Amino acid sequence: MTGEPARGSSALRDPAFWMALPATLFVVAVFVYPFLSGLVLSFTPEGKDTFANYLEFWNKPTLWNTIATTLKLALPATLINVGLAIPVAYRLRNRSPFQKVATTLVTVPLTLGTVLIAEGMLTYFGPRGWFSQAVQALALWDGPVRLTHNYWGVLISLVISGFPFAFLLTLSYITGIDPALARAAATLGAPPWQQFRHVIFPLLLSGLAMTFCLAFVQAFSVFPSAVLLGAPAGPTRVISIAAYEAAFEAYDYSLASAIAMVMGVVQLAVVALVLASRNFLYRGPAGGGKG
Repeated sequence: MTGEPARGSSALRDPAFWMALPATLFVVAVFVYPFLSGLVLSFTPEGKDTFANYLEFWNKPTLWNTIATTLKLALPATLINVGLAIPVAYRLRNRSPFQKVATTLVTVPLTLGTVLIAEGMLTYFGPRGWFSQAVQALALWDGPVRLTHNYWGVLISLVISGFPFAFLLTLSYITGIDPALARAAATLGAPPWQQFRHVIFPLLLSGLAMTFCLAFVQAFSVFPSAVLLGAPAGPTRVISIAAYEAAFEAYDYSLASAIAMVMGVVQLAVVALVLASRNFLYRGPAGGGKG
């Protein structure tokens, strides 16, 4: 009877409790509450049955097809970003003045924002842009090169905006691997490729899986690029556009919440699949304890 008040009083005197309290309240306010509110709203359509929104989503091809459309953009963009980040991060893993300059240049697109990137791409990759004119001047392509307002425009935008994010995460993981391991492999006669294949890559795999998951979640939530550089009524009508149309054009916030919940479930399914595959492919220590 006297133990419970004693434990509660002890927790209130713990400085760690008060240090964690603001962050906990922030997470509850900006993540837990909006999520629970949206979840409840998705099951309470006005004048309809409880599951009416989810039945409508799966009964309308114009809605459930947006999942495949978004995956066709997010998965290739994530694979390209992570695939490009590995050799660049491996090359820049050692501290040097060149590393700082190169890292700064690579991460510049992260500071531009999606709208500024879209504006630059419309100028450079548009039908009358520099890229199209250069290709025609060199006789490499007959006619204007169309890399905007279609699938390729959105994909290129996701690569430009997502690569710095994947690169910084990969660089943080790869610099956490003890360089003495690669040097030990070199003393045994392993060439650089074998050092990477048998020493660096297995230790990096856990970090790459986490990088893939975060980069995929970022790419799957694409919205501005799909509108500014794609065809939002056609091949780049992603699931976030469907949720936007339901909320701000049809003013059906309950259906929009249901679409957002489906969006979250798809993201969680891909993340769970990647993390499960990581455990299947490699069971060992993670580099630098960061994975």
